[in-house]
Amino acid sequence: MTKRNPEYDFKWCPGCGDFGVKRAIELTVKARTDELAIPMEDNVIVAGIGCSGNLVHLTDGPQPFGFHGIHGRTLPVAFGVKSANPDLQVMVVAGDGDFLSIGAEHIGPQAKRNLDITCVIMDNGVYGLTKGQSSPTTQLGVVTSTTPGGKIEGEVKPFPLYLSLGVSFIASAFSSKPKEMAAMIREAMDYPGFSVVHIQSPCTTYNDTYEVLRGNVKKGIAPLTYDIPESHDASNIDAAFDLVNAPGLPLGVVFRAEDPSPLSERFDSLDRKNDARDVHDLIEGFAIS
Repeated sequence: MTKRNPEYDFKWCPGCGDFGVKRAIELTVKARTDELAIPMEDNVIVAGIGCSGNLVHLTDGPQPFGFHGIHGRTLPVAFGVKSANPDLQVMVVAGDGDFLSIGAEHIGPQAKRNLDITCVIMDNGVYGLTKGQSSPTTQLGVVTSTTPGGKIEGEVKPFPLYLSLGVSFIASAFSSKPKEMAAMIREAMDYPGFSVVHIQSPCTTYNDTYEVLRGNVKKGIAPLTYDIPESHDASNIDAAFDLVNAPGLPLGVVFRAEDPSPLSERFDSLDRKNDARDVHDLIEGFAIS
């Protein structure tokens, strides 16, 4: 907690991956705001329910506008904010439980609308805030407070899901690599369409996956994560599917649609089209033959 901002008090467990994510977002938003010469308040951060909800109080000083919504409804709120004021820079921050469980139904519609919103998803594989219950990304067989005999259903695989639903920009990051993570967030924010940065952000209390993700040479554990090779064509959706379905967890830009066609452009096109038609033309368009 600081004297300048009494709400700047992040109640996370020691070692939580969200500290690194918070710092990456903070630095990226500030740098981008300075470059665009806009007020910090022109950034809006929409948070769901979970440990990530702390991120509505982002900086020690001038704050982005923060909106702490209800569970699983970050995307509808963000869509409303961006639609009402397209000049705002809108970011969603959510956990795997919030975004990929009750909130999963909103990903597909938002992907089709392709409004310029950036989602930063912190995946720890459990519901950390509510004491470690199984979440959509909890892996098969993992013991949690709600799966004492081990999880019996398979986990949701976020990257194939995002690709299947048509998300225009998809990146993968790890909270232990803050520079690379910040670069992914910045690229996503600059992208003119719907973007998702999915971050592995381990929970040291209920699901500590640091050793699995980073590896441990002394124990003979190979790292699960690896950097996406430069030869990967991020504009090729088939190559993206091959990448995320292969063993391991790739870090970097998984997919980037070259022609995102955001919703704002489609609205402008529709307005121009309708301006060229008179009232009788519009009425005839609804006529029953």
